[in-house]
Amino acid sequence: MQYRTIAHTVVSAVGLGAMPLSIEHRPDETRAIATVHAALDAGVTLIDTADSYHWHAHEAGHNELLIARALARYGGDTSHVLVATKGGRGRPGDGSWTVTATPARLKRAAEASAKRLDVDAIGLYQLHKPDPTVPWAESVGALRELLDAGTIRAAGISNVTTAQIRQAHQILGDGLVSVQNQYSPAVRDSEPELQLSERLGLAFLPWSPLGGISRSSLDGPSGPTSAGTAFHRIATERDVSPQQIALAWLLARSPAVIPVPGASRPASITDSARAVELTLNTQELAELEDVRPS
Repeated sequence: MQYRTIAHTVVSAVGLGAMPLSIEHRPDETRAIATVHAALDAGVTLIDTADSYHWHAHEAGHNELLIARALARYGGDTSHVLVATKGGRGRPGDGSWTVTATPARLKRAAEASAKRLDVDAIGLYQLHKPDPTVPWAESVGALRELLDAGTIRAAGISNVTTAQIRQAHQILGDGLVSVQNQYSPAVRDSEPELQLSERLGLAFLPWSPLGGISRSSLDGPSGPTSAGTAFHRIATERDVSPQQIALAWLLARSPAVIPVPGASRPASITDSARAVELTLNTQELAELEDVRPS
């Protein structure tokens, strides 16, 4: 495994996106825990979760509780694993997602997440999405209060613009350590946010990093994928999976990038973790630059 940093914390260059283990079409718990353990066996030390990663209406925190159980049952040392969780979204059970990022809600959510994860302080707590009904400074201010109270050790923001990153950085200072936006071979709209994150010394954690290469868990089992792009051709030439090529491409975009691909099977995260072994050459990177799988 290779490593990158989130502020002063060293983590694996590829993390585990744990959402597929708890939402629709999730595996049974035995396979879910085996997937987390496979990630740890592969050297993954960053696990991304959220209190809203669940399926049914009354099981908020399902994924956090699952991660806590998986870590507790792992035979090796997990003290170096950074569990990053998020608050500010909800799932009413009909497949939709809601946003509620009032300061009171965020503080209650963080305290509940810490209990579910069985930690004194959350290693990285991320505001899941800006709430259009709440001034951004107020939502971010709640993260400041959580930092000051010791409920969280570091703060992150997700699904944000460059203006929101700058404002959050002014409010949180060194307490802001990461940005998590959608970014993948197929979706590159957050290039400005990636570049700003690098300039500010923030980690950039692409969510759904395999977009266009693999189905997102949000797409369901019949979601679209692509075939026949340069990602697939180079994968064939390298005798690796297209997913590895996509992750290696992301890692080459910036030293700030730490992809968190989702997985619901041990084999998937084991394959993703091997992307750190790939170094794409100049010609390959040029061929991949303008590819937009559809």
